[in-house]
Amino acid sequence: MNIGGIFLALQGAVSQGILWGVLVLGVYITYKILDIADLTVDGSFALGGCICATFVVGYGMNPFLALIISTLAGMIAGAVTGFLHTVFEIPAILSGILTQIALWSINLRIMGKSNIPLLKSKTIFSGFMELTGLKSSQVSAIIGILIAIILISALYWFFGTEIGSALRATGNNEDMIRALGVNTKMTKMIALMLSNGLVGLSGGLVCQSQKYADIGMGTGAIVIGLAAIVIGDVLMGRLRSFYSRLTSAVVGSIVYFLIRAIVLQLGMDANDMKLLSAVIVALALCVPVAINKYRAKRMYTEGGDENA
Repeated sequence: MNIGGIFLALQGAVSQGILWGVLVLGVYITYKILDIADLTVDGSFALGGCICATFVVGYGMNPFLALIISTLAGMIAGAVTGFLHTVFEIPAILSGILTQIALWSINLRIMGKSNIPLLKSKTIFSGFMELTGLKSSQVSAIIGILIAIILISALYWFFGTEIGSALRATGNNEDMIRALGVNTKMTKMIALMLSNGLVGLSGGLVCQSQKYADIGMGTGAIVIGLAAIVIGDVLMGRLRSFYSRLTSAVVGSIVYFLIRAIVLQLGMDANDMKLLSAVIVALALCVPVAINKYRAKRMYTEGGDENA
């Protein structure tokens, strides 16, 4: 077994995990805070990558500006889902599916083909590599960590504001917060836009890191996001502060990609990775429920024995 190859694979997994962690933060907003399973993610992630590649390669745009446009595009995708859900009262999961399906054709229209390479184009990573002489995976990890810290801090501040608190309350008890005069349709719209904006930003970052954008790069993104959130909860579930919970989303993403890299190094077929992701999510969701049921049954049994 090539130790050097494994080390490089793990190093690359960490850098990818951090960049995908931005997506996981977006999924966290809808899944954990708003209690909505938003399937727009698969489409908005690819949208961010496709737009970033198109503007950088086709128009020679500054890669930082391209990331901003990718973020705005993701927010627009989230707004479409929010509009379908809040105005026309289409169930959130179906609204996300409709937007996701539409985005596949839109992404193909934007790129004009199924794949755009960025091998000869400048990215936010290539400039830093030339400046420092570090490897691609190291630069991706450093920049990813800086972006993650900024985003987590900004989200922590935002959700402490009046609007952010109303958004969190909407997910906890929508009827109660509506009775207090809060427009829950607006809070849902804001959450979906913010979530998919982060997903679009992640798509642009991953696109620049891997040096290409592909029409199918968002396939299964929601599963990866859910797996990372569940893993983060398992690892850092005892930490109750909101900042720690946001951090756990990125940590879960890193651990997920490390697991995937290790499994691939052990000889698993890359085509089976989606199956592995589904199994990880299923186990992580089922195990806590099974443990709680076992504990409840044990307490009931012990209580029955004492009464006897």
